[in-house]
Amino acid sequence: MDFLDIRLDMIWDYRELFIRGMGVTLALTAAGYLGGFVLGLFVGMGKLSKKKWIYYPSKYYVDFFRGTPLLVQILLIHSALIPGIFGHSLGYFVSGTLALVLNSAAYNAEIIRAGIQSIEKGQMEAARSLGMTQNIAMKNIILPQAFRRMVPPLGNELIALLKDSSLVTIIAANDLLYAGKVVAGASFRFWEPYLTVAILYLCLTYVFGKIISYVENRFSNSYVPTQRKKMFSTRS
Repeated sequence: MDFLDIRLDMIWDYRELFIRGMGVTLALTAAGYLGGFVLGLFVGMGKLSKKKWIYYPSKYYVDFFRGTPLLVQILLIHSALIPGIFGHSLGYFVSGTLALVLNSAAYNAEIIRAGIQSIEKGQMEAARSLGMTQNIAMKNIILPQAFRRMVPPLGNELIALLKDSSLVTIIAANDLLYAGKVVAGASFRFWEPYLTVAILYLCLTYVFGKIISYVENRFSNSYVPTQRKKMFSTRS
């Protein structure tokens, strides 16, 4: 094939397939990330717990999902876990979303744990000295400050999950990469569909990056009452 012989008209002919694939990719990423953040919040808090029956399950959860390939997790969930529980497959979207949620939660848990631990201990001590319970101090004092520090790594996790979502192609999900494979198989041309897939992923990550930068700037410039700053500043 001539390297310069790229047929853009062929991509136009298959535009609906690529658009549908991009929609599936975004839906999988959004569902996986939101579910992963909520679950990661509980797992991250579990890793901070002093109760062993909470700490160790949280630790082993993170170790397993960070220490095994996402591709293997997708195959295990789609081919073994879900059929073993329900007796049949629930479709690629359920399997893919569940795999992305469980995998993303492990990474988000570490981000949340590190963010909370980055807050000076004096903040919690000051809140407790004012009569707040630990849960209220965590909710009103620690988490808002920690979340500002979590925004950049949480944003990176979102972009990583967007790209990793292409692995659900292995279970025949109609995502963006699958659209490229279908076009390549139908036309026996490979530059056009796979370059299109790469460019579309690049556009999505670029847009996500801009949104994350905007959110990061908003949080870094967010208003914090001066009195609260003084009240909970670490004493030297």
